[in-house]
Amino acid sequence: MNKKKKFDFGPYLYILPAAVIIFVFRLIPIILSFIVSFFDWSVTGVGDFIGLQNYQKMLTDAEFWQSLGNTFWLVVFVVPSSLILSLLFASLLNNVEKLKGFFRSLYFIPTVTSLVAISIVWKIMFNQQTGLINYLLGFIGIEPLGWLAESRGVFQLMFAKIGVDVPAILGGPSLALFSIIIMTVWKGLGYNTIIYLAGLQNIPKVYYEAADIDGASKFKQFLKITWPLISPTTYYVLMMTTITTFQVFSQIYLMTGPPIGGPLGTTKVIVYFLYEKGFGEANDLSYASAIALVLFFIILLLTLLQKKLEKKVHY
Repeated sequence: MNKKKKFDFGPYLYILPAAVIIFVFRLIPIILSFIVSFFDWSVTGVGDFIGLQNYQKMLTDAEFWQSLGNTFWLVVFVVPSSLILSLLFASLLNNVEKLKGFFRSLYFIPTVTSLVAISIVWKIMFNQQTGLINYLLGFIGIEPLGWLAESRGVFQLMFAKIGVDVPAILGGPSLALFSIIIMTVWKGLGYNTIIYLAGLQNIPKVYYEAADIDGASKFKQFLKITWPLISPTTYYVLMMTTITTFQVFSQIYLMTGPPIGGPLGTTKVIVYFLYEKGFGEANDLSYASAIALVLFFIILLLTLLQKKLEKKVHY
C-alpha cells in the first residue's frame, strides 16, 4: 500500500520573508487606505463615517483635476522620451569596442546618485539669472527663460513667438513642469539604457550576419531583427517607467515646492497633491487615502492595458 506523500513546507518557507514584506508593507496599507477613505480621519484620530463624500469631493476639486492633468503631461513626455533615448544610447554603447566599462558606468552614475543632490544641482542650473542652462542658450541667441518660475505651457511659449495664440488647455505642460520632465528623463536614462543594452547583447549575431549577406540595410535590420527581439525589454521598460513616473514626488518638492507646487500649481502632480492633503496644513488623511486609492486604480488600469501589448512581445 502506497503511503501518502507528506506536504513539503520547504519551498513556502523560502518565500515567506518576501511574502511577509509584501503583505505588511503593500497589501495592508492598500486595505487600510480603502477603509480610511470612508471616514473623517485626520492626524488627531478617527472621525465619523462619511461614506463616499471624499470621492464626491474629488469630482469637484479643481486642484485634484489640475494635479491629474499635470501628471498626464509628465507621463506623456517622460515615458516615450525615456524609451527612445535609452534605446538610442544603448545601441551606441553596443557598438563601442573600447572603454565599454567606462561608458556604461558614466551613463549609470545618475541612477545611483542621490535624487536630493541631483534635484538641487538641476535647480541651480535652471536658475534664470545665474543658471548654466540660460548661459549656454545665450550663445545661440535665446533670451533667458524662467524655467522653474514660468507657468505658461511650452506650446504656448513656442507659438507665441510667431504670434499664434494657443488655448491654455492645449498649451502643454508649463515650462516649470517641462524642466522637471528634462531632469526626470535624465535621471532614469542610465538604468533604462543598461536594461536595453542587456537586451541588445542577447540577440544572436548570426541574424545580422545573414541580413548583411542578403543586403539588408541597417535600418531594415533594426526593424526586422532588433525591434522584434528586444520587445520583451521594451515591454518591461515601458511598464516600469510608467509606474515610476506616476509616483514622481521628490524632484517636484525640492525644485518647485512647497507651498503650492510650482508657479500657479503647474508642477503639482498627483502624488504631491496627495502629500499636501495628507501631511500639509489640511491634515486630511481620509481625503489623501481616497486620492491614493484612485491613483492605485489608475496605475492598475494602465498596467492591465499594457498587459494587452504582451501579445506582440516575441519571447
